[in-house]
Amino acid sequence: MLYLTLVVCFLISILITPLIKRLAFLIGATDRPNQRKVHQSIMPRLGGLAIFISFLVGIFLIKPENQYSLPILLGCLIIIITGFCDDRFELPAKYKLLGQLLAACSVVFLGGLQVVFINLPFGGQLQFGLLSIPFTILWIVGITNAINLIDGLDGLAAGVSSIALITISGIALIQENYFVVTVGLIVLASTLGFLFYNFHPASIFMGDTGALFLGFIISVLSLLGFKNVTFISFVIPVIILGVPISDTLFAIIRRIINKQPLSAPDKSHLHHCMLRMGYSHRQTVLLIYAMAAFFGLVAIIYSQARIGGALVLIGIVVLLIEIIAEKIGLMGKDHRPLLNIVRTLTTVKDRS
Repeated sequence: MLYLTLVVCFLISILITPLIKRLAFLIGATDRPNQRKVHQSIMPRLGGLAIFISFLVGIFLIKPENQYSLPILLGCLIIIITGFCDDRFELPAKYKLLGQLLAACSVVFLGGLQVVFINLPFGGQLQFGLLSIPFTILWIVGITNAINLIDGLDGLAAGVSSIALITISGIALIQENYFVVTVGLIVLASTLGFLFYNFHPASIFMGDTGALFLGFIISVLSLLGFKNVTFISFVIPVIILGVPISDTLFAIIRRIINKQPLSAPDKSHLHHCMLRMGYSHRQTVLLIYAMAAFFGLVAIIYSQARIGGALVLIGIVVLLIEIIAEKIGLMGKDHRPLLNIVRTLTTVKDRS
């Protein structure tokens, strides 16, 4: 039944995306080119609506039973309405944030999804106490925005989200968490159908309707798979979402260094930097896919590793992220502390 449902979701997404494209032009939900945009012509947004409709069909066919089912659907509906309004009317940031908070609260308060504690590697527990609710909400809103931030090139957010969903579903299958597997694969099939039209050269964008929905559902599924577990296991969703989380963190650092508001837009995200390095649109997207797949593979290895090996692995990954970020200028051309240290040590060695 699941396999048939996935095929249905994939086909529905392919069939209704052209209709959503017409709707976007009809109601004026379009993206106009400007100095920050890569595309050069008016593009229809709202493509995420096709993903959401396909997702709903899949959920209706399978009817996965879980205490979180209805709260998740309510949160998805809130986030879709928020994204739809932004695609059509370009909402102020505070209203978009309000919609994200309401969606997160529906899962946290109605579904009871909270990260209450984490078992530490060498004994003991880190109890969140009163911070469990704000921590969980912060995770959901943070990942939702992280996926939204990388939605800057054709097929980028859809592809990276698909890779994250494959990894989350795979690890959930290993852990026999079949609810997460089912929902994750339904979202995956719906997203891949849309990607048929969204990969470069795209004929439609997913818009905030899609980016916010994917970010929300991925953030919730990652918590459902790894909440109240060991510190080592809790890092797994962070690794899986390494590309959007890294890009968001470096964007925050970059704006702090440049004394800019955290919400200030710029053209120094990962995909912007790679385009400036001379990679084509398609090459940039495929390279970021490869990075996301690397993080996914690391997450799977990490989930099966012992404590010592897991800690070494995460240390290597963090070091690689920092080196790559400095190489391509994610924090700015002049902010390269680690590479400067290496260069200084190399110079001293050569002189001696």
